[in-house]
Amino acid sequence: MTETQTLSGTAVDGQPVPGRPVLHYTAKNTWLNDPNGLVFSEGTYHLFYQNNPHGNVWGNMSWGHATSRNLVSWAEHPVAIAADADEDVFSGSIVIDTANTSGLGTADAPPWVAVYTSAYKEGSPRAGTQAQSLAYSADQGMTWTKFAGNPVLSRSTANFRDPKVFWYDGDRGGYWVMVAVEAHDHTVLLYRSGNLREWEYLSEFGPAHATGGEWECPDLFALPVDGNAGMVKWVLTVNINPGAVAGGSGGQYFIGEFDGVRFTADHLLAAAPAPGASAPTLRDYQWLDWGRDYYAAVSFSNAPDNRRIVIGWMSNWDYANQTPTGPWRSAMSLARELSLAMVGGRPQLIQKPVLPDLAESQGRVFGLATAVTVEDSSRPVHSSSSGEALIIRAEFLAGTARRFGLDFRETGPAGEVTGQTTLRYDAAGGDLAVDRTGSGNAGFHPLFPSVESCPVTLRDGVLALEIVLDHCSVEVFAQHGESTITDLVFPAPGGRTVCLVADGGDVTLSKLSVVAIG
Repeated sequence: MTETQTLSGTAVDGQPVPGRPVLHYTAKNTWLNDPNGLVFSEGTYHLFYQNNPHGNVWGNMSWGHATSRNLVSWAEHPVAIAADADEDVFSGSIVIDTANTSGLGTADAPPWVAVYTSAYKEGSPRAGTQAQSLAYSADQGMTWTKFAGNPVLSRSTANFRDPKVFWYDGDRGGYWVMVAVEAHDHTVLLYRSGNLREWEYLSEFGPAHATGGEWECPDLFALPVDGNAGMVKWVLTVNINPGAVAGGSGGQYFIGEFDGVRFTADHLLAAAPAPGASAPTLRDYQWLDWGRDYYAAVSFSNAPDNRRIVIGWMSNWDYANQTPTGPWRSAMSLARELSLAMVGGRPQLIQKPVLPDLAESQGRVFGLATAVTVEDSSRPVHSSSSGEALIIRAEFLAGTARRFGLDFRETGPAGEVTGQTTLRYDAAGGDLAVDRTGSGNAGFHPLFPSVESCPVTLRDGVLALEIVLDHCSVEVFAQHGESTITDLVFPAPGGRTVCLVADGGDVTLSKLSVVAIG
């Protein structure tokens, strides 16, 4: 077992690794992408993921494996399910088959069953197709055996993939439900099974809303609205590449009903509107994240206390193979807890980062003693040392400023500014934007320099933000998780200065707390 990072964790085998995050999972020296098989057991979170065991670019797709007890500090384990001569092991999910419905374990030792996509290679009898297969484990996911009867579900098509499986209890009894996609058709397909081996078609959903690229990595789960157990809605998430709201990769979601057979969305915007009405744009849809670097997010089906916790891949297929890190490449997002709340008269996902008390107990804590007001100027409010990640919680009281927010200025050994990432709220437009065009190394790929924005509504003139700045990323949670922006950034090694900024008037920073972890 290799400890790839701890709360102070940018070292591998005792050696520092520039740019490696403190609070986000990365593999030691290989490539990773989509999270797979998120499962919780005996106090431990298991993260499986798409992994190239032989390099730090996409290829040789296998399942990597890492574990954590707090979703921040991770230990890397050997490759879990490996590619072979016939197949790459694409994305999927894991269930703990407690009743041994599959017969792949025993009543006393229920198996873990991975349901994954077999991407068949040239030379295989099924070459060029994708189908769903099983692997099983009798030792808490540490070793796996591929099922001899694979595949268990095939449509003999080239882009049928990414099964997410969960147990459903309803009026028709209990059974396993699989949610998968025909990626090029922009459809989500639902199947049922009593034993994980034999699957019956139920229904499909789509095409709907964003269809500019392939649909991938779906998920389907229920959540109460505003914590009301008597008002439960179902959430269907579907990732898309390309064609997301910020360009390239991203995830959209739909809210509606699932009756055990069919998912029906509550609100669908027609691509061909009535005469005289304007066609919807990407910004009219509901997105998991408005940044460039949050993709393939899926949830733990069995997180403790019925919490719905998701993890996404923190990159974008536009430039994922070229990001300037090494020997590792790509990181996972922070874990996020999801809930549903009524916002503007309709249910909306709320996302909050899972940042355990342990993280804050290991860091330096800074708090704003009194409110700070600036007018048409900027003012430093916090400086961090080289190698620290920052968890920033801030509240702004809007004044007359047209635009206001924070600058995260990168500083060299003599305090010189080497770059900056800016966060701005546009009072007139009601948009919050992250600008990374001047943040360190932004020129490694022509599509990387960018400005991302999302709609944000002030509450009684207050903008509340939670911002996590790690060594190669910024995650912004606005208005207690109503909107999020996730972007990679690649600053030069050094410290960071956080500055309050107002343009065209004044703004007051009424609350600020910073936890520095390094």
